[in-house]
Amino acid sequence: MTIDHPATPVPHRIGFPMRPYASAQNIGTRTEQCDATAVHTAPGSARAYVVCDGIGSSPAIREWTVTAARRVARAASRRADAEAGLRHVYNGYAADPDRQDPDEARYMPSAAVVVAVVVPGQPLQLAWAGDSRAYLLVGGIARRLTADHNLRRVYPPTATYPHGGNRNVITSFLGDAYGDKKVRARYAHPAIESVTVPLDGDCRLLLASDGAYEPHEDAGHDLFTELAYEPLGATAKEFVDRAVATSLRTTAAGGTEKPRRTAHADNASVLLVDLADLG
Repeated sequence: MTIDHPATPVPHRIGFPMRPYASAQNIGTRTEQCDATAVHTAPGSARAYVVCDGIGSSPAIREWTVTAARRVARAASRRADAEAGLRHVYNGYAADPDRQDPDEARYMPSAAVVVAVVVPGQPLQLAWAGDSRAYLLVGGIARRLTADHNLRRVYPPTATYPHGGNRNVITSFLGDAYGDKKVRARYAHPAIESVTVPLDGDCRLLLASDGAYEPHEDAGHDLFTELAYEPLGATAKEFVDRAVATSLRTTAAGGTEKPRRTAHADNASVLLVDLADLG
């Protein structure tokens, strides 16, 4: 589900062009759309963009993920800080006594999340937990800005095991009770990572769930060509629709890693943002 916060079109703020972003989703073959996107602009002109990829498929997970995305967007924009905002929401969920109980936590909603914060005159900020990704489209290339939190990262591909660890098993996520120390001890990365990226001139930012980027990546599609040139709304929609169509073709043919009896496609969701030179 796509949520822009506020629900009405975001008003113009000093330093930002009117609505320089678009979101798009495709439910794939799942019964529920458990991804969510959110955008929030704080009074000080910090704007946060969020993609949450809910883990599992149910109405409860769908509703929780929508709320979580909105919370992260508000917290990050109001702090003008992607990592501080994500940590605030992450720690709030982690403090829930039910999430501290391993048996109870197994049945509670959770999500992979990536958040970007744009403040005029400052570098782009990113923070994430899980395997949702951010790419910067500039200079003819799609530059990946995030590193996945999944078993593929923990156990990279080798000559003996060319696929490495299972990329669909994530090692950090919003809703987990573990902090940086415990996650790092187990998986050699913190619960939340962040990065700042200088912006030099106009460029385009992609935030995407794994159901959106993985089919394109597996098929060898050029993300810059797919995303850089056309209007935001049409480009975002075509990207998620093509991701689902590609996944259906690939899984019907046996897949890249595991044969499936029937074609399958995950929820696919993106936020596509035009980042003007706001210096």
